[in-house]
Amino acid sequence: MAHSLVGAQVVGRLAAVLRTVSTAMPEGVTTTEVASQTGLARPTVHRLLSALAAEGFCDHDHRAGRWLLGPELYLMGAVAAERYDISELAREHVRALAEATGESAFLSARRGEETVCLLRQDGSFPIRSFVLYEGKRFPLGVASAGIAILAFLPEPVVERYLQANDFVQEYGQAHNAQRLREKVAETRRLGYSVNPGLIVEGSWGMGAAVFDSSGQPAWALSLTGIESRFTPERRPELGRLLLHHAHELSQKLRAR
Repeated sequence: MAHSLVGAQVVGRLAAVLRTVSTAMPEGVTTTEVASQTGLARPTVHRLLSALAAEGFCDHDHRAGRWLLGPELYLMGAVAAERYDISELAREHVRALAEATGESAFLSARRGEETVCLLRQDGSFPIRSFVLYEGKRFPLGVASAGIAILAFLPEPVVERYLQANDFVQEYGQAHNAQRLREKVAETRRLGYSVNPGLIVEGSWGMGAAVFDSSGQPAWALSLTGIESRFTPERRPELGRLLLHHAHELSQKLRAR
């Protein structure tokens, strides 16, 4: 039992380190930055990164002193993409949303208790929000994609998740458990989520869940932009577009 617990701890630490490196692509990340973001000691992080590099899961740019994802992950990802990646199916919907609205449009995927952005397409409006970008991760319930996905999980799952996590310190009082319950209820009522500048003031977002073949919310389409582009008069129109493309993509996934 002790060996299995130690082994699980090592795997958890490796996973945390890899996720941190992945969010820093393509520039890479330093050992100190990984230690800060994971809460692990710097010598521990350096040993883990060196071990990952030896197996091809990370690369080290010695001149810049930065770590990047390695070739072995690319090869594994290419194999896993046949089952999990919906980017090609989703690309036309992300592009259509950007063209129809002028805003930045995204596809995000649920990965455990997080969302990770997979696709971004900028629209024609010249002022953009850069809160979300490819590779960026947020906890479920944070940002419009995470709110959209969380809202359509079973109620007991949502409640356990809210009771087990505290996002106030990192994301502010707008993300306390009661406020998130209110956002979940609002999203269920509207069908789509609205993030009224809760992460960065003046940067708004809206999202709609995309469902897998079993009916679970596994992805989300979303739009982001500046507050003046998300007026009360325009939000229903943006919501209808998001729901239309989310439904179409969900139907394609069921038929795949």
